[in-house]
Amino acid sequence: MRHIISPNDLSIDELNDILSLAGRIYRNPKLYSKLCDGKKLATLFYEPSTRTRLSFESAMINLGGSVLGFSSADSSSASKGESIADTIRIISCYADICAMRHPKEGAPLVASQYSKIPVINAGDGGHNHPTQTLTDLLTIKELKGTLEGLTIGLCGDLKFGRTVHSLINAMVRYPGSNFVLIAPRELKIPTYLKKETLDAKNIPYTETSDLESVLPELDILYMTRVQQERFFNEEDYIRLKDSFILDNSKLKNAKEDMYILHPLPRINEIATEVDDDPRAVYFKQANFGVYVRMALIMTLLGIEEPKQN
Repeated sequence: MRHIISPNDLSIDELNDILSLAGRIYRNPKLYSKLCDGKKLATLFYEPSTRTRLSFESAMINLGGSVLGFSSADSSSASKGESIADTIRIISCYADICAMRHPKEGAPLVASQYSKIPVINAGDGGHNHPTQTLTDLLTIKELKGTLEGLTIGLCGDLKFGRTVHSLINAMVRYPGSNFVLIAPRELKIPTYLKKETLDAKNIPYTETSDLESVLPELDILYMTRVQQERFFNEEDYIRLKDSFILDNSKLKNAKEDMYILHPLPRINEIATEVDDDPRAVYFKQANFGVYVRMALIMTLLGIEEPKQN
């Protein structure tokens, strides 16, 4: 039995296999529509989510399975003080696989230690978000044709952004990755991530607070929102929330084949006028998330892929 708590739980070969499978599902989804008949996915979401929870549910339904679970801690026995260990023991009696989102770092890891079914981390605090990372990788691979030799700009909340942390940890495994880290001083990437991941592996990166000046260099621009829920001080959030706003005027100097990704939800860091730019692929990215999660569910449940005609 396997659990996916971090993108690094998958070897590079396993990662590529899942992305390849997701790509095949994307091109022929009907072929996979009954593979999980009789299987159940439990979605344990201790904090709000739209895309991640619904894309997990859509993925399982698309595979012919069913879904149960809760969408907030208030609607679960956690509100009565039940531990994660006890919750997952119970859920293991009802479902075949589980996706968990929790505001505390390490909560899905704790669940995996007591679970009798595969646990997928659907986001734990500011730590990891492996299925979003798989979604990001599939989006880049399908649109750029490769995951190697790319210059990736990461912009916004790099301190608390779990999607950013997970994407860096994944992309450093592909040759030629180069990062441009765009953030205000207060939201710079954590020191441990620079030392343990980028510096330790001699990965080239630059840090800046000037988005416009680096746009011409980028193959991928990964925008993120400033996350109000991660701040202890409302004044700091208000001061920093509009640090970067991408609009059409800023995009004039960007490459024609640069793609703009965003894990969503968007607040105001990308002007709505950008949505019509062919380089804006964040809604397509959300769609790719369903196929990635279908591939991951199949892999963790040991479901064999049907033969292509």
